[in-house]
Amino acid sequence: MATILVTGGAGYIGSHTIVDLIDHGFEVISIDNFSNSNKQVFEGIKKITNQSVINYNIDLTNLDDTRKVFINHTKIDGIIHFAAFKAVGESVEKPLEYYHNNMNSLINILKCVDEFSVPHFVFSSSCTVYGNPDEACVTEQTPQQPAASPYGYTKQIGERIIEDFVHINPNKKAILLRYFNPVGAHPSALIGELPIGKPMNLVPAITQTAIGKLPKMLVYGNDYDTRDGSCVRDYIHVCDIARAHTLAIEYLIKEKNQSNIEVFNLGTGNGVTVLEAINSFEQVNDLKLNYEIGPRRAGDVVAIYANNNLAKEKLGWQTKYNINDMMQSAWKWELHLKESNH
Repeated sequence: MATILVTGGAGYIGSHTIVDLIDHGFEVISIDNFSNSNKQVFEGIKKITNQSVINYNIDLTNLDDTRKVFINHTKIDGIIHFAAFKAVGESVEKPLEYYHNNMNSLINILKCVDEFSVPHFVFSSSCTVYGNPDEACVTEQTPQQPAASPYGYTKQIGERIIEDFVHINPNKKAILLRYFNPVGAHPSALIGELPIGKPMNLVPAITQTAIGKLPKMLVYGNDYDTRDGSCVRDYIHVCDIARAHTLAIEYLIKEKNQSNIEVFNLGTGNGVTVLEAINSFEQVNDLKLNYEIGPRRAGDVVAIYANNNLAKEKLGWQTKYNINDMMQSAWKWELHLKESNH
């Protein structure tokens, strides 16, 4: 049974990926210092999988602490590296924090990959690496424009660091997964997105407004050159994203890769506007949402969605959930949070 280290294991995508890995027979170790997540997530994982996951509460920007995990676990077959600060808007306000955290944690993990001979590495990248692309539908070969935010730039630099690293370490294999907009929650409603403080992403802002945690929500701009003036995104269910990580690790372990670094877009292939997403939420959950149109937000890309043919063809990946499923599961999760807080 292969052992996979998941950094950021208590995070939104990390926790769903741990569940998928366990469901497919992997042993999992986690590193998460809860700077942007909650310890209770591991209780949810245990209820779903009947397994307790070992988590190391350490800061990956500290190399000595990071090395201790590898000293304790001498046989790690692969790493899925999620741990990073991830809010586009916040990164514009706090660029140094983002560069310090996201770059140093990646560099330290790669130093350990090198020192402890870990063969397989999967990196949590993002569609923000494309910047404001000339075409809204992007393939893995779409030329990258300057990143629209420091967060996006940490992903561009991160990809480059990994490329340079595997170039001089031909026995190391890496996959870069560029995700679009992960939303929704596990069908059990036992784990989901848990933003700390004010939500920076659309769907938690929708569900928190609908349940009354927020008085109303803002749509950032309705004067973009799109169908209804709001930004276009490729929303994808978090369980579909999680599944792709397990498939990526299996792909590397089975030596199906054609080069020692490969890139895959993870999106549904459908562009949905912010207003269409709100409309889907209202319809599927039979609710009216209190929202208003505000000004544009710095760092936002106008329109982007994935061409996902490569992931389908090479990883054998299929998306299972549509926008209505995403909105339904997100609302179920919000309701579960409300019940568990009473």
